[in-house]
Amino acid sequence: MTEFASDSNQHANRHGDQLLECVVGDHQAGMRLDAFVGSLPEVETRSRAVRYIEEECVLVDDEPKPKKYLLNAGQRVTVAIPPPRMTTLEPEFIPLDIRYEDEELIVLSKAAGMVVHPAPGHWSGTLVNALLAHSLELGKLQGEQRPGVVHRLDMDTSGLMLVGKSDRAQSRLQDAIRARVVDRRYLALVHGWVAARTGIVDAPIERAPGDKLRMRVKDSPRAKEAQTTFKVLQRFEPGRYDDGFTLLQCKLYTGRTHQIRVHMRYIAHPIVGDPSYGRGTLPANHYLQRQFLHSHQLAFTHPITGEEMHFSDDLPPDLQTVIDGLEPCLTREEHTPCQ
Repeated sequence: MTEFASDSNQHANRHGDQLLECVVGDHQAGMRLDAFVGSLPEVETRSRAVRYIEEECVLVDDEPKPKKYLLNAGQRVTVAIPPPRMTTLEPEFIPLDIRYEDEELIVLSKAAGMVVHPAPGHWSGTLVNALLAHSLELGKLQGEQRPGVVHRLDMDTSGLMLVGKSDRAQSRLQDAIRARVVDRRYLALVHGWVAARTGIVDAPIERAPGDKLRMRVKDSPRAKEAQTTFKVLQRFEPGRYDDGFTLLQCKLYTGRTHQIRVHMRYIAHPIVGDPSYGRGTLPANHYLQRQFLHSHQLAFTHPITGEEMHFSDDLPPDLQTVIDGLEPCLTREEHTPCQ
């Protein structure tokens, strides 16, 4: 019989998951992780256990393990069981800032605060709900919960996004992103002065153990390659609560979760206002309560017509206000704005 690690073996964690903690008994030593988790009454099936393991909802002694991992007696297994998934999506008439649309695709500017597709804690009010109300046709290759989705932006990242209205457009656009021929550039305001005018961060990224919502740079077999290039656009003088800022244009060559945010933290220049990877108090972040990250340029070849498409998007008012409140750095030699 499984021994539970506490008197109360079930409780809700901060993400709304049901947290189950148990200790592997002597008679369970040598069991595969998926078989062990699938045998728990709260999980019920092995296929569901595999899904939880692949989504890193299962930890063994606070570390994720593959489904074939063989357990040892005394090890602690933690399972974060997410809330039940929605089975249907409802169209919601939410205004969309569409920059281009034809029969195959949509280019739009996503507002900060909008989640791209339904997920635990965000079953409505998403971009997908709005798209369903806007268009009768959306690509279905990402499943029923993600119609039209080609790539994602974090909830509090604003700016340009691609949507596939047909399966063929969605598939070809995703292939183009994997082939790194979709040019995606972001504006990011970071803490401190970035010394190099240009640079590349080539550092693999993996999910942080014990927290499904955070990523980290780690050279491990589970980590995935990630490359971000940057160019300095403007530097700003230090203020009372900070050590100066640098406005960067960042280009994605890969599309890992939180990639730019994690890479900027890794080089010790975290993004201003970032609640997960940032630093400082609200005054040090000019009272910005979301990360200063905006998808401002998007270029790609139309997947059907072959036309070269180019789009740009100005900073939204909340981010432009922060820039307007900063003092540009002047070079001692030329007394011109730093570029």
